[in-house]
Amino acid sequence: MAARKDDKPAGRVDAVTLVSDVLAQAVARGASDVHFEPTGRGLTIRYRLDGELKTIEELPSIVSDNVLTRLKVLGQVLTYRNDIPQEGRIPVAEAIPGTAATEVTDMRLAVFPTIQGQRAVVRLFYEDRGLMHLDQLGLRENILQALTEIAAGREGVLLLTGPAGSGKSTTLAAMLRYILQRFSGRSVVALEDPVERIIPGVTQVQVSATGPMTFPVALRSLLRQDPEVLMLGEIRDAETARIAIEAGLTGHLLMSTLHSGSPAGALLRLLEMGIEPYQVTSAISAVLNQRLVRRLCPHCRRRDEDGAWQPVGCGECLETGFHGRVLIAELVRLDGELRRALLGKTDLDQLQQLLRQRGHMTLAQDAARLVAQGVTTPAEVEKALGRETN
Repeated sequence: MAARKDDKPAGRVDAVTLVSDVLAQAVARGASDVHFEPTGRGLTIRYRLDGELKTIEELPSIVSDNVLTRLKVLGQVLTYRNDIPQEGRIPVAEAIPGTAATEVTDMRLAVFPTIQGQRAVVRLFYEDRGLMHLDQLGLRENILQALTEIAAGREGVLLLTGPAGSGKSTTLAAMLRYILQRFSGRSVVALEDPVERIIPGVTQVQVSATGPMTFPVALRSLLRQDPEVLMLGEIRDAETARIAIEAGLTGHLLMSTLHSGSPAGALLRLLEMGIEPYQVTSAISAVLNQRLVRRLCPHCRRRDEDGAWQPVGCGECLETGFHGRVLIAELVRLDGELRRALLGKTDLDQLQQLLRQRGHMTLAQDAARLVAQGVTTPAEVEKALGRETN
C-alpha cells in the first residue's frame, strides 16, 4: 500500500483512520475480502483480488489490538471477548465515509481467536452494474440462449454447480433480473443464507442452517404462498432436494446451486440423496457448471517467444499481472438419451462418456477459447480446473 497521506509511522496512526484507509483502498482495488492476520511481529493485511490473496501491508504489534478493537466496534460485536468466534455487519458509511462507500452494498465481519491473536476478515459486497444482466456475464451464445429459454418456462429446476467463489450467485441474480424484466407480473421469491445483494422486485428471505427458519422449513411454507419462480441459495441436504424437486414438478420454476464438480456429478448426487430417478429426469431442466479464471491485465500483458500471452505486472494490477476475472461454463440440458441413462442408474464415468460422445463442450474446452484469445493463461485454467483436459 502507498504511504499514508499524513506520512505518520503506522504505530502513530490512529486505528479509526487506519481501518478506514485500509477498507477504502480495498474498495478502490475491487477486493472481495480483507484479511487482518496476526503474526508474531504484528498484523498482516491481505486483500483477496480476483480470487487470490495478496499481502498489502505489515502493521507493527503496537497497533494490532487497536485495529482489531476498531473492527469489532464497527461490526457491533463484543470488544471484550477475545476467546470466541464472532460475526457482525459493518455499516459501510461509518467504516469508509465518502464516495468509496457508495460502491459497496454490504460489509461482513468475522473474528476468530488464534494462538497469535485475533484474526479478522471483512467481506465486501458490491453492486457490480457491469454484471447485472445475463448478456453481460460473457457466456457463450448457445448457453445464453438456453438460459433465456429456461427462464421463459413455467416449471422445472435449473441447477448451478461450482466451488465457492465461482460466480454462481451473480448468475442466479442475473437470471432473476432477466425474468423480472421480460416476464413482469410473476411472483419471484428467493431464499438465501445470507442475502448478498438486494434485487428490486424479488421477495428475498434470509434463512439459516440452524434455528427455526431453515431452507426446508421456509421452502415448504413458501410453496403455499403462490410463488411462480423460486431461487434457493443452495441445496444442502436430502430434505431440501426433495422439496425442490417436488416444486419443479408442480408448476414452479426453481433455480438453485448444488455442490458438485460437474453436471453429471450433480445429477448423480441427487440420486445419492434418495431422489427417485424418474423425479430427477422429470424435474431437472438443465445443469450449469461454471468457474472463474483470472483475466490478464490489458495494460501489461506480453507475448512470449512462442506467441502466447503472459502476465507481467504493473501498477494497475498491483504487480499481479491480472485484473478482473472471466467466466467459463458448460451446460447440460436433459433430453431423452440422458434421461434414459439416469433411469438406468448409470455411473459417473458412463454418464460423462455419453456427454463426450454427444459433442458436449466442457469447461476445459471453453477455457481453451479464452486462452487462444489472450484473455487468460493455461496456468490459470489449470488452477481453476485442476488437470481436467476433457
